[in-house]
Amino acid sequence: MTSAVQVFVSIGSNLRPVSNVRASLAALHEEFGPLQVSPVYRSRAIGFAGEDFLNLVVGFTTTLSADELSARLQRLESEQGRVRDQGKFSARTLDLDILVYGDQRIRRGRLEIPRDEITRYAFVLRPLAELAPDALHPVLQRRYRDLWQEFDATGQPMRAIELEEADDDAR
Repeated sequence: MTSAVQVFVSIGSNLRPVSNVRASLAALHEEFGPLQVSPVYRSRAIGFAGEDFLNLVVGFTTTLSADELSARLQRLESEQGRVRDQGKFSARTLDLDILVYGDQRIRRGRLEIPRDEITRYAFVLRPLAELAPDALHPVLQRRYRDLWQEFDATGQPMRAIELEEADDDAR
């Protein structure tokens, strides 16, 4: 066990997204305790033709190692019906990715922290910047607020939604 570490995890779903996001928030809260939760955004699928995604970022502290946390998140994905043999750009019930694990830089196997998606995709950076505006990117040593202000989101439209008022049929 390590000492408590602040982590940020992205949540995405485009198959029954409202139900799966709600279930993931409940499971994460049960597993890790109080969560910081960003606004939820609806965005187009990137890299394939598919239904819109719901995306958000949550923050919490954990004493699990990055590897243990990754395994727990994969278990939660599987419990929500995630199928892993469909390729990187495909529809999914639930996608949970560790964006940041404290200030650590980890590159081993499939574990890549901080995730490069932070600076590539609006649906990751914007909710992270809203949740932790003054936190520093572990590699770039820049605040997420500043990274978002300079981000070119052209071609990556997204809109905030109220999860409490949404259902899986709403677009």
